[in-house]
Amino acid sequence: MPGARRDVTVGVVGGGQLALMMGQARAAAGVRLVVLAASPEDPAVAVADEVLYGTGFEETSLRALAARSDVVTFDHELVDLDALGRLVAEGVAVRPGPSALLFAVDKAHQRRALAAAGLPVPRFVVAAAGDDPDEALRGFAGPVVLKRARGGYDGRGVAFFDGPDDARATLVAWAGEGEVLVEERLELLGEAALVVVRALDGSLAPYPLVDTRQAEGMCVETRYPSRLRPDLVEAAGALGARLAATIEPVGVLAVELFVTAAGLSVNEVALRPHNTAHWTIEGTTADQFTQHLRAVAGLALAPVEATATCAAMVNLVGGPHPPRPGPDVEGVYVHDYAKAWRVGRKLGHVTALGADPDQTRVRAWESARRLGAPAREVAWP
Repeated sequence: MPGARRDVTVGVVGGGQLALMMGQARAAAGVRLVVLAASPEDPAVAVADEVLYGTGFEETSLRALAARSDVVTFDHELVDLDALGRLVAEGVAVRPGPSALLFAVDKAHQRRALAAAGLPVPRFVVAAAGDDPDEALRGFAGPVVLKRARGGYDGRGVAFFDGPDDARATLVAWAGEGEVLVEERLELLGEAALVVVRALDGSLAPYPLVDTRQAEGMCVETRYPSRLRPDLVEAAGALGARLAATIEPVGVLAVELFVTAAGLSVNEVALRPHNTAHWTIEGTTADQFTQHLRAVAGLALAPVEATATCAAMVNLVGGPHPPRPGPDVEGVYVHDYAKAWRVGRKLGHVTALGADPDQTRVRAWESARRLGAPAREVAWP
């Protein structure tokens, strides 16, 4: 890795599994890591060079982290953007900055800004308290999706309805608490994800497009390489570059994509390392966590190449009973987030590499089942 030095201290807001994997990558990135954790039980506490306690909504905690760091970055989007703006105005390096983070924090802002930039998004309207719900729903004849503009994650704050009449009561209730995105429900041929890392100087290091499968609002599996048509793979790469130019992040930009008969449409964006790129730890020469840390630290990015023909990543999610791990599956890499078991909670992931996509996927799922993950396998189209 070019220019690896440990004279830059990166402060991370959040001590979850993403901060854990940043901590595991800090030596390769050539940085020190200070973590702002919510509790001593947070996974990243065990690997950080220094730990502070607090949350991203506490300005005093953010200031304490900034005082111990050369640059501040994020494990999640649950942060006070106004407080971050005040820190930036005082000269604190916050990467990505508040204006970029707003795209991930506020879905309504994201949709408006991307639509204004001519980027493909589902047809939508934004409703708030005092708006006529019938007017907001009138333009949707078929199934709709409601999304809270702020606070939703892993399927929370998202609701699906067969039609606008069914959605009215939920829209009224949610709009009383903040803006709500009303969106057409697309007929999907599949879903895909793209991660692009943007350096401080604006240069980009993209990762290959991957196919993803979701269940109950959460990513279940990621598969490399994508099986989409070559023209769609090319279109996804161009879309990632356009999004990076629009949002101007520093670090990881993760883009979840809907695949429809009409082409690609943006589902969500994230401005931090992302679940759909966990496969890059073993599957590429420069994983997303190392690249993110180097980007926010102002260091040069490494070129990205795949280390295997195929990769499959499966999330380990808490089932109805605590897991009782079985024997390892040869050639599968296991990542345990050291989190207490809870139903529906991400406890880790496994990544299998290989030469045949189907056999690689079978080994990943076999490992996941032996590790106690519930059988949530979802068929591919």
